[in-house]
Amino acid sequence: MITDPISDYLTRVRNAILAGHRVVEIPASNMKKDITKILFDKGYILNYKFEDDNLQGKIKIALKYHPVTKQPAISKLERISKPGLRKYVGSDKLPRVMNGLGIAILSTSIGVITDKEARKEHVGGEVLCFIS
Repeated sequence: MITDPISDYLTRVRNAILAGHRVVEIPASNMKKDITKILFDKGYILNYKFEDDNLQGKIKIALKYHPVTKQPAISKLERISKPGLRKYVGSDKLPRVMNGLGIAILSTSIGVITDKEARKEHVGGEVLCFIS
């Protein structure tokens, strides 16, 4: 049993990047699907596919690398809010990752969104992770 599925998700992606893998397979959940869609929309991953078996399902993520230098598009994944210590922020105290170059993913009342979208919508929530 995994006690922190989002941390497991980030760790699997981080380990696949460090090993130089092209594809990583992760057990699916609705929160992980939302995070994957955000990573794809912001250009951090190449592609993704949700596979539905009769159990939990899987997410296959194609990782993105620079064609010449082979550097990964994701340089840092950091879990902020943990099960033992949740981090909540108001709409006026939303974090900026790398002075706006990275993204913070938040779980809000309107769904899982980035820090920029939360600023535009004037909502706060739980800070899940930083990605740069």
